[in-house]
Amino acid sequence: MDFDLSPRQRELQQRTRTFIADEVIALERDARQTAHGPSEELREELVARARRAGLLTPHASVDLGGLGLSHVDKAIVFEEAGYSTLGPTALNIHAPDEGNIHLLEVVASAAQRERWLKPLVAGSVRSCFCMTEPAPGAGSDPSMLRTTARRDGDEFVIDGVKMFITGAEGAGFAIIMARMEDGSATMFLSDMDQPGITIERQMDALDACFTGGHGVVRFDGLRVPADAVLGEVGQGLRYAQVRLAPARLTHCMRWLGQARRAHDVACEYARRRTAFGQPLAAHEGVSFMLADNEMDLHVARLTIWHCAWLLDQGHKGRHESSVAKVLCSEALWRVADRSVQVLGGSGVTGETIVSRIFSDMRAFRIYDGPSEVHRWSIGKQIARGHSAPRETASPAEGAARHGH
Repeated sequence: MDFDLSPRQRELQQRTRTFIADEVIALERDARQTAHGPSEELREELVARARRAGLLTPHASVDLGGLGLSHVDKAIVFEEAGYSTLGPTALNIHAPDEGNIHLLEVVASAAQRERWLKPLVAGSVRSCFCMTEPAPGAGSDPSMLRTTARRDGDEFVIDGVKMFITGAEGAGFAIIMARMEDGSATMFLSDMDQPGITIERQMDALDACFTGGHGVVRFDGLRVPADAVLGEVGQGLRYAQVRLAPARLTHCMRWLGQARRAHDVACEYARRRTAFGQPLAAHEGVSFMLADNEMDLHVARLTIWHCAWLLDQGHKGRHESSVAKVLCSEALWRVADRSVQVLGGSGVTGETIVSRIFSDMRAFRIYDGPSEVHRWSIGKQIARGHSAPRETASPAEGAARHGH
């Protein structure tokens, strides 16, 4: 692996960093930032700014209007975007749209790309991904899927309830996972304004970084035409893996930026604030926490880059994405937690952005598969005598979703 940035990558890094500093951070305290994420009005303003800067939806292919970023390119740009709580929204690389764009580019038909993917890449609509269900439905175990789809002539009829569905409120369309009559899983596309779709409620959550928040969505006799099947009937779990391995990694990239921001705020405070006759940074109890932060950030970045490089080499990266998801979510959470501790009272109030980052980041250890599920999956590989990835693993393995 070559860790030197190319001239193009350095330019992208600096351009993104400048855009976040000059155009985005000032809006973090905007009144249009709600308990359920940025309002649609605020999102549209952020997207317009990114469009003018030439940074909108950079991960999409060039023919769709993106920059065609490699996975390593994304690691650079997404970290810089993540430095602000609003950065991923501005660049249109937030969950679940970023993962949905990747999935649709790989699987969607030409007609589906025209109808759903192009407006999503342009930032003119949002989407949601509907897989997780209330108990006893699918959660960490996707084989428990209870939402059903039955064939009725040239249509499919979908019934079921989904929960923790990020961005459902205000989304233009949904990707819906449902169980067929033979027990297999299929993905469907549907506009959200169709009869048979009801957003029952928005769920109060620790995080407030996703436009539309998290919702409970009911499908009651939703009819979708046969041409709204995403990919092939019965291949839903396989397509979930197309989305999951890269999406886990891009979460790590964005949250690395958030953790770096929290650490920077804590470092600046520790240099400026004095206690017992010297700056806080001069006290070992504080300096050791900051040193541990530096090490956790370093290891997380190396892990992300390694996994991104493997994906760029054509590796499917299921095993590595699980390793990266656990390692980064746990390490970056420690960085945020220590930053709060260093800041003291300022860390648990709105005096700095750190309390917001702390609240937003906690869910990272749960969505896209809780740390415990990934450890279990990694442990199974070890028990089989394999510490390297096995591409013959079941498509259902690790396909747990939290609606992101």
